[in-house]
Order: sequence, then C-alpha cells, then structure tokens
Amino acid sequence: TFDIYTRTAPFAGAYMVTAGLQPALDFVREFVFSEEDIAYLRATKGYDAGFLDELRAYRFSGDIDAIAEGVISFPDEPMLRVTAPFRHALLLESGLLRAVGISTLIATKAARLVDAAAGRSVADFGYRRAQDPYLATRSAIIGGCTSTSYVAGAAHFDVPTAGTIPHALVQSFPSEEDAFRAVASTLEGYSVLLDTYDVHHAIETAVEVALEAQVRFGHRLAAVRLDSGDIHADSLHVRAVLDGAGLTETRVLASNDLNEF
Repeated sequence: TFDIYTRTAPFAGAYMVTAGLQPALDFVREFVFSEEDIAYLRATKGYDAGFLDELRAYRFSGDIDAIAEGVISFPDEPMLRVTAPFRHALLLESGLLRAVGISTLIATKAARLVDAAAGRSVADFGYRRAQDPYLATRSAIIGGCTSTSYVAGAAHFDVPTAGTIPHALVQSFPSEEDAFRAVASTLEGYSVLLDTYDVHHAIETAVEVALEAQVRFGHRLAAVRLDSGDIHADSLHVRAVLDGAGLTETRVLASNDLNEF
C-alpha cells in the first residue's frame, strides 16, 4: 500500500483542492505494455524473457481509494491510496503522482484566484503555456474557473468558452479604429483588446466605436481586455471612461501573469 500526499500545501497556503482522480484512473486502465514496448525493453535493457512475459500480461489488479475531486484536502492527508501487488503498485506510482499532483496544483491555484476575485468570474487562459492543456483546463474548472479559452477543452468537458481578439488581429488593420469597427460590426456581443498600442487612446476609440455600433447594429461591447502594463491603474482609468460613457455593463478583463495577490 502507498499513499499520495504532500507534506506542505502549495503557494504558502493551508489547503489544496484535490483533483486528477479521473485522469489517474484513465492512466491505470490504459497502462499496458505493447509489443513495441516489450521489443524495446528486450533490445536495450536486457530483461529476461520470463519478466517480459509478465509485463506483456500486466493489468492492474489492485484497489484504489481516493478523495473526490473538488474536495478540500490538507498536508499529510492521503489524496489517493493504492493497494496492489508490489510490482503493480510500483509501476503506476510515477504516473499517478503526475496526474494527481499537477491537477491538484492547478485546481488549488485556480481556487485561490477565484477566492481573490470575490465573485467576479475567472477564465482559464492556460492553453498557450500549459504543458497539458486538457489537464490544465479540467483542473482550472474544478478549482472554480467558469470558462476556458481552449476551445477543444471546452468541447471535451462541456464548459463555456471565453476569449477576446488577439494583438495580431488589431495589427492586421491599417489602424486600431479600423480593427475595432470590424469587430463591432461583425459580432452581436464583442470584446476588444486595449493594449496593442496605447491603453488611454484605445479606450476612447473603443467607446466611440461601441456607441456607434449600438445605434447602427444593436451590437454590444461586452468587455475590454488589458494584457500588459500597469493593469491595476489602467483598469481604474478604463472603468471610469466606460462608466462616463454609459457603458456600465461592459466588463474590464485582465489577463497575463496574474496571481491571487
């Protein structure tokens, strides 16, 4: 029998949001040695034929007990326990640690962000940087995120998508105003990115375009996004400009390198 646990909680915190049970069980169910695996081990590792025959027939035959995903756990508390014949348990140890460890880390970070957001929605934007975007999206949703920018993940896990236009789209037009007008005329509910050039100038342009699009098309500026610079100061300025123009329902989104603090 072995337990998966941690001696301390991550991020100098006191708790963890347990995650990764389903990926762990999928790993266990799918763990077999193919003929290609056996050939590699025979050629490069020198294992005897009897042991390779045992690996060829390997199917997990033990028991797994675990804390349910999304449940709070604490240091020194087993998140997952495996009871199995020694070789069966040992072969799975690293893969199970990976599935539960990475998932729990991401879910815990997401929970801390969601808690800090105090009721505001938090989206998973990890696709560009996550080593395993499916695992990252899944864990972020368990931790309390309400949507993801990873469309394949949203489809797979049946969760809402979230996102805005990229800097490259803004740069592909002759001017920022042209880009904003193209987006505003195309989408019923749309968002724009403010930090491609200058945030203070961009928000004035966004408001002008939004008010025009409301009248001409009935389209609504759902959100503006800040992705660099002094996000705190810029968000206060942008909020004031939006409110002054009567766009009180337009949200201000922040992204890139955010943490709970």
